[in-house]
Amino acid sequence: MKSEKILGIDIGGSGIKGAPINIKNGRILADRFRIETPETSSPKAVAQVVTKIVKHFKWKGLVGCGFPGVIQNGYSRTAANVDKAWIDTNINKLLSNATGLPVYAINDADAAGLAEMKFGAGLDQRGVVLLLTIGTGIGTVLFSNGKLVPNLEMGHIELHGQDAEKHCSDAVRKNLELSWEDWGKRFNEYLQTMEALLWPDLIILGGGASKKTDKFMEFLKVRAKVVPAELLNEAGLVGAALAAKYQYGLTKKKHKSK
Repeated sequence: MKSEKILGIDIGGSGIKGAPINIKNGRILADRFRIETPETSSPKAVAQVVTKIVKHFKWKGLVGCGFPGVIQNGYSRTAANVDKAWIDTNINKLLSNATGLPVYAINDADAAGLAEMKFGAGLDQRGVVLLLTIGTGIGTVLFSNGKLVPNLEMGHIELHGQDAEKHCSDAVRKNLELSWEDWGKRFNEYLQTMEALLWPDLIILGGGASKKTDKFMEFLKVRAKVVPAELLNEAGLVGAALAAKYQYGLTKKKHKSK
């Protein structure tokens, strides 16, 4: 399977979207196709949606899938903003069986980070880079000299006695009808806490809110340089495709060594 075109899929708390990706340049090759996440976001229900996306593109090749949870060897160990039945589910096997295609899963925030580091705001950036995806929750991704530290779940650190993402995610802004200034100040508290723990050289803001950084950037007061993600909300799709290519390569090596 030498194709440089891979279908990227991004499973989120509110929507599941997909698009074919050229992994050589990070470009999306067709309009994104999005379906709302089922109210009962069980593995079976989500697998059916993923299959619809595969059929929409009449896809026959490799598929990469970003998922909102810790992924270890294809298994979901947590499930943020989706049904808890996903915990300890073999996502690779589930979605491969549902679609009839090779599917490889990665943490959704990690996917966005891989894309930004290869094609976007993190290109050629050394030192410590922190990427945050701001949406239904807060995804956190850390790179040290270009190397990914996977499954960093620091959207769940405690802030004001609760999960940080329940205090300052984009969903909180919308649900509480906060002004950009009020929300920006909340989010700044989170950034300052993260900076005290990780001391990043660069902070990249991705996810849905990354399209509106002009509305809240002035309220962010941290030492590190803060920039919007360049791939915006498409980073998850691109990164999922990149990760699938890498994982597929590892799988082939394992088979050859046996």
